Amino acid sequence: MATLLGMQTDLNELLKKLIQLDFDAIEAYDSAIQLFHSEEYRERFASFRDDHVRHTLELGKVLRDSGREPPHGPDLKRVVTQGKVLWAGLTGDRAVLKAMKSNEDDTNQAYERAASNDVVPARLRDVLRACLADERRHRAYIEEELEEGEPPLPMPGGPSL
Repeated sequence: MATLLGMQTDLNELLKKLIQLDFDAIEAYDSAIQLFHSEEYRERFASFRDDHVRHTLELGKVLRDSGREPPHGPDLKRVVTQGKVLWAGLTGDRAVLKAMKSNEDDTNQAYERAASNDVVPARLRDVLRACLADERRHRAYIEEELEEGEPPLPMPGGPSL
């Protein structure tokens, strides 16, 4: 889903939208972690989820410091982000990875726009660039795993590969 997030002309609104996007991502990661069969994926995605939690805390502090109350949870977009993951969970880890890549495409695009948005003061730009670096790392990992493909399943009664 393409997003216009990151293009807001009001800094406080931009930060609120980014925080909500991260809350959406947290819920999608929670779902993915529960659905993955791979322990490696569950562990890696738990660390990615923690990055999104950190983003909500860092950006929330900026809002609070300016006298604003940050969002405390996701917005309605969560239905789409989490729904893609839950639906993909019906067909296995690879489908969940694809759904999560789609979600990471959105967060990458939003943070790319936000980091270069003229309403963002220089002091905050570094924070947004660090968040963007996390998002790029998440997406790169998912893309790498998708390129490798899934390992073959062992044959029933035969040796496992």
